[in-house]
Amino acid sequence: MSLSITSRAFAHQAPIPATYTCEGRNVSPPLSWEGAPPSTQSLVLIVDDPDAPDPAAPKMTWVHWVLYNLPPSSTGLAEAVSSAQLPAATLEGLNDWNRTGYGGPCPPIGRHRYFHKLYALDLMLPDLGHPTKAALEAAMQGHILAQTELVGTYQRGQLSR
Repeated sequence: MSLSITSRAFAHQAPIPATYTCEGRNVSPPLSWEGAPPSTQSLVLIVDDPDAPDPAAPKMTWVHWVLYNLPPSSTGLAEAVSSAQLPAATLEGLNDWNRTGYGGPCPPIGRHRYFHKLYALDLMLPDLGHPTKAALEAAMQGHILAQTELVGTYQRGQLSR
């Protein structure tokens, strides 16, 4: 079995319900995963949007959520998970609102793609403080055993709730 990530809230390449966005409750969607290699020591979750600010002319990747040192025995995260509810030892990085925690889709224009990337690492990372995505990716370099992604889409004003 290979590493995989899914959500009961939306299918791969399908729209993310508004509940999980700035137009709804702006809470994290439920996520489930399985298939981490036996030698996995920790998991990393990064959620980002490579279509910012405009999918027709993207200029940057906007980071929505950064978690690291998730235990390899974990199998997912509940809907609307708070910092206090994260699995033991899990650490948080900074999103592009310069804060920890989940920040939902809120695209200014067009339909954006949101990549929920899960990495299995061969080590527990040291406490990096509240790293940016770039700092976390640098620390992960050479330690990724497996990776997978779940992509959802969102456009403001869509009706799915």
